[in-house]
Amino acid sequence: MINEGQRQPVRIARFSIDGNVGFGVLEGDELDVIKGHPFAEFERSGQKVPLDKVRLLPPVLPNKVVAIGRNYAEHAAELGNEVPEVPVTFFKPSTSVIGPGDPIAYPSFSQEVHHEAELAVVIGRMCREVPRERAKDVILGYTCANDVTARDVQRREKQWARAKGFDSSCPLGPWVETGLDPAAIAAGLAIQCTVNGEQRQLGRTSEMIRPIEDLIVHITEAMTLLPGDVILTGTPAGVGPLNVGDEVAVTIEGIGTLTNKVIKRG
Repeated sequence: MINEGQRQPVRIARFSIDGNVGFGVLEGDELDVIKGHPFAEFERSGQKVPLDKVRLLPPVLPNKVVAIGRNYAEHAAELGNEVPEVPVTFFKPSTSVIGPGDPIAYPSFSQEVHHEAELAVVIGRMCREVPRERAKDVILGYTCANDVTARDVQRREKQWARAKGFDSSCPLGPWVETGLDPAAIAAGLAIQCTVNGEQRQLGRTSEMIRPIEDLIVHITEAMTLLPGDVILTGTPAGVGPLNVGDEVAVTIEGIGTLTNKVIKRG
């Protein structure tokens, strides 16, 4: 089923106002509230709410986040790793997901937490065993992500579940951009991460070892993806430490900026 967001490129935000949660299409500095949800046909209600009057939430609540490791050669090299022969996949649980402006809680079991700026793919329909030529048809849109990682724990433990799956380790947002051209992603959109205004990472999506279409094929060979599920496509070089009090921002060309502050876990 083709929804309005796929017929006409839009930015879809999920928000809370006066205790109510909804989706809206971003128009300038307002959200046009939609009827229903963005994973099927929807209508704009015509009810407008100012962006500065709402709290932006994670743009989706994924059943699962499937993340790809070492998908940029320079990032693999900076951590002393070889480029893998097949994509390295791992999960981040739904409880790791937070939205723009939400705090990243520094885990008590780590002394070395890193930022990882990433392009995130939001799945728009249930799919399994997707052929490469149909991969674009299962994508609702794209958003910014930060694959926050307890690096010391990742090195110490054979599995990455705790290192990359702790609460608040998956900021997503600020909205889903449905209008990005896959050709533009292949050509190279800029991905930037700053910490307290200082640039840490700057790469381009063209540097991905395996493109999004191949990742979707690889993942759906093994599992069904559901509407709202998210794929993290890997991070460029330049990852580095975060400390309590830091403000970290991920900016992706054509999407926007996702900003979060690091706090001490209470």
